[in-house]
Amino acid sequence: PYLAPKPRTMKISELTPTERPREQLLTHGPATLSTAQLLAILLRTGTPQENVLDLSQRLLAEADGRLLKLYNLPLEALCAIRGIKRDKAATLMAAFELGRRFVDEEYALPREPLNTPATVYRLMLPQLKGKQHEECWILMVNKAQRLIGKRQMTQGGSSATVIDIKDILKAALDCKAQGLILVHNHPSGDPRPGLDDIKETRTLQKAAKSMDLLLLDHVIVCDDAFYSFTDERVVKKL
Repeated sequence: PYLAPKPRTMKISELTPTERPREQLLTHGPATLSTAQLLAILLRTGTPQENVLDLSQRLLAEADGRLLKLYNLPLEALCAIRGIKRDKAATLMAAFELGRRFVDEEYALPREPLNTPATVYRLMLPQLKGKQHEECWILMVNKAQRLIGKRQMTQGGSSATVIDIKDILKAALDCKAQGLILVHNHPSGDPRPGLDDIKETRTLQKAAKSMDLLLLDHVIVCDDAFYSFTDERVVKKL
């Protein structure tokens, strides 16, 4: 029986200049490109079976169209995707990390005092969004509650992290802080505190008071909500 030949994949070089992602970015700016086109610029080349645009669209489909899911794929999972080897995976991981650092740098010195849980949430969400493990951070503020220091204290598993109260107090005193705000994330998506969260907050509050420091709040961050110990309530993403 006659077998029709498989259609040949069009190479990027065969596309018109307006269809090529790199040329489109240079002419019209990156905001005009789709997510798949931006990924194609990072990946640079496709495979013998598909051009880089097709590869990018398939890669995005593997992550259900969500950059957050793509970001959370470990190196081994990325390399297991057909057409993505270690060099391409490294490029993607580097791009995600640069994006995270850019946003974190933007919020590193907020112009407004950290006097509401919502302000703390907006400050820390770029740092904690999408993390699949718990991290504990301390924000150190002066008398006017303006940020004078920010430090990651611990990193735990997917459901818990243990804080070291002595290390937290030392960091605050070294920074000559007047007050501190404890922040950690819940990868589960539920910002409500557990019993351990409540116990550790009370212990830290007492220890801080003994050192003439104020524990102003403990904010639990999720991607679309946060919990404030000061307000004692869950607030959906603003």
